[in-house]
Amino acid sequence: MSLLVVGLSHRSAPVSVLERASLSVDAQIKLLQDTVTAEPAAEGAVLATCNRIELYADVDKFHAGVAELSTLLAQHSGVGLEELTPYLYVHYEDRAVHHLFSVACGLDSMVVGEGQILGQIKDSLARAQELHTAGRLLNDLFQQALRVGKRAHSETGIDRAGQSLVTFGLEQLALGTPVEAWARDKKALVIGAGSMSSLAAATLARAGVAEVVIANRTPERAERLAQILMEGDEADVSARAVPMGSVPFELTRADVVVSCTGATGLVLTADTIAGGVESRVGERQPARAAEPTAEADAPLPITSTTGTTTGADENCPLDLSAVQPGFSVMGEAAVAGMDAATLEQHAAWAAGGTVDRRETTRSGPEADAELIGALAATASAVGRIPERRRPEPVAEPPRPEPVLFLLDLAMPRDIDAAAHRLAGVRLVDIESLAEASADAPMAADVDQVRRIVSDEVAAFGAAQRAARITPTVVALRTMAADVVAGEIARLEGRLPGLDDKHRAEITQTVRRVVDKLLHAPTVRVKQLAAEPGGAGYADALRTLFDLDPETVASVSRAEESTEKNAQNRGPA
Repeated sequence: MSLLVVGLSHRSAPVSVLERASLSVDAQIKLLQDTVTAEPAAEGAVLATCNRIELYADVDKFHAGVAELSTLLAQHSGVGLEELTPYLYVHYEDRAVHHLFSVACGLDSMVVGEGQILGQIKDSLARAQELHTAGRLLNDLFQQALRVGKRAHSETGIDRAGQSLVTFGLEQLALGTPVEAWARDKKALVIGAGSMSSLAAATLARAGVAEVVIANRTPERAERLAQILMEGDEADVSARAVPMGSVPFELTRADVVVSCTGATGLVLTADTIAGGVESRVGERQPARAAEPTAEADAPLPITSTTGTTTGADENCPLDLSAVQPGFSVMGEAAVAGMDAATLEQHAAWAAGGTVDRRETTRSGPEADAELIGALAATASAVGRIPERRRPEPVAEPPRPEPVLFLLDLAMPRDIDAAAHRLAGVRLVDIESLAEASADAPMAADVDQVRRIVSDEVAAFGAAQRAARITPTVVALRTMAADVVAGEIARLEGRLPGLDDKHRAEITQTVRRVVDKLLHAPTVRVKQLAAEPGGAGYADALRTLFDLDPETVASVSRAEESTEKNAQNRGPA
């Protein structure tokens, strides 16, 4: 059997695809159950976070395994296989081990070095153990990944390079201001009471907010989190729990909102947010757009990333002059109900924005020939080659300072992307965090962590290869013990008068001879089996000693049964 992982992450797929492919807990359970009933897979585990969905399995056939796991991911995510396939990655054997160890160390995270992934890996292992879908291989793999991640954080300064997604998101909201100075005396609303929401609440409390309000569909969990905050080390922070129905009112009081729930639909719509901003109690009102005039009804110029106007497009569904700099094409495309490539054809975005520049035209000699032919035809018809006139720069209208800061850490999103366009609101979501993290500096300690990962992958591979030959060695020694017992019984039949002392001495001597004969080959075969390509030594040992394959298999089953009983007591 061999380790295989099929998945997609923020590195391979746009956030819009990750959002649609996200798996609820129930979907993860059903996916695991279907994985282990599939023909090529014997074990299965799912690692699903806000920026990755990965399915791990122990398979006996590579190509059949890839096909089956890809199909299962598509079926349970609801994204068609044809659409999902271009974003999937596949890792096999040592590369799969290397991938999970890198993930555990935070090297593959959206924010390099963040440690929250360790808790998510532990949860994935616990779920697979609870459903009995994790056997020897995946238990060993995930347990070792947790140890490798902890080693990386304890032996290197990777923590200095990374931070939690919550901290990174708050830094993006603060726009260069230290989070402690930005958050001081603000009122915070946290929607959700899971691990990410709990981390957000604790981070805000440490940053110095005056109040943290927890809203959750299960009131008991919200009250428990509020109580933990009140009893914690964070000084001068007030915490209270409210029902989800109170969220619209709390929006009129909050300065910062962090949302991370498991909801499949929007938790905060643009209308709800707009109402909260306009009805803020005792706060300054955000600047409102002027009443429409005849002049305002005219097409507005569209500003490009270079600060120049590209003219208006009557077919564009968005008022691009009013959008806030810093959001993404993908987010606004979701609002407009069109794909990002189509939206980009309408206009470039405001200064500081980002554009998804995926290749949309053909290239190569044939495409070049077509282009040259088209230019020549135009020149012959109008007498000159058409020019692309550079538009004149225009000043951007100032936007009001935000009075409500929104951080959406959910996948799929909790907060309507249309909030990007609301005056007085600043929204940071998973998509904008992915774009911001692409330019984040790498720490010097990352190289050291990579060396740790490489060493641990080699050690894990050697241990797994050595473990594969253990049942064969045990079967060989069992056969030798049976031979000794048979010969001693035959000797007693020939020498019935042999006293107990001499019988014991003869028995011990025969056993020592057998042990010495087997010691060197069994030790050496374990060493050879631990090396790459050493799997064939087990077959050679079985052939040389004519071992019964069923005996070897029964040893393996006995070991797996013992391990499963230990694993059912819970993860380490």
